[in-house]
Amino acid sequence: MRKNDLDSKRYEIFAQKTELVYQFISMQNEYSNQLRDYGTGEFLTMVEIHTLTSIEENPGITITKLAKLWRKTKSAISQMVSRLEKKGYIYREKYSEDSKQVLIYATEEGVKLSKAHKAYDNEDLRLTLDSLLEICSFDDVQTFFGVVSAYIEIMQAYEEKENQEKIKKKSK
Repeated sequence: MRKNDLDSKRYEIFAQKTELVYQFISMQNEYSNQLRDYGTGEFLTMVEIHTLTSIEENPGITITKLAKLWRKTKSAISQMVSRLEKKGYIYREKYSEDSKQVLIYATEEGVKLSKAHKAYDNEDLRLTLDSLLEICSFDDVQTFFGVVSAYIEIMQAYEEKENQEKIKKKSK
């Protein structure tokens, strides 16, 4: 088999397997958007609870920092923060040195829910790993995470390149 034929065959196999990645992403998005009880009787989506946990772990964080952390728009994060505030899990405070800047903190209820979420996640992770190890070897699981890490690096490099190109276009 010639090199070009081998490369073509590899590409074909990779293209077929890429559908698995899309299916995984789709299922993960669906899972992330489901309301669930993290052990307190309160129902939040995965995105909401992880945002709350970020606030609990980073007292005084801003909308801008949350948006960068979660790769969401400031508008989307503001809406989510407003929902969490209405539910009594967080509160906002104007920064005394800059009245435009608003700092976000978890309330006592928010801290309780965040801690319950961490316990929930630890148990969920253990169950998921146990299920994976019934089907895959530990090395397979390690390889999967290595591939995911590499994929993230590639996507970040691609995103950085796109951002640099946008900056160049704007400066012309």
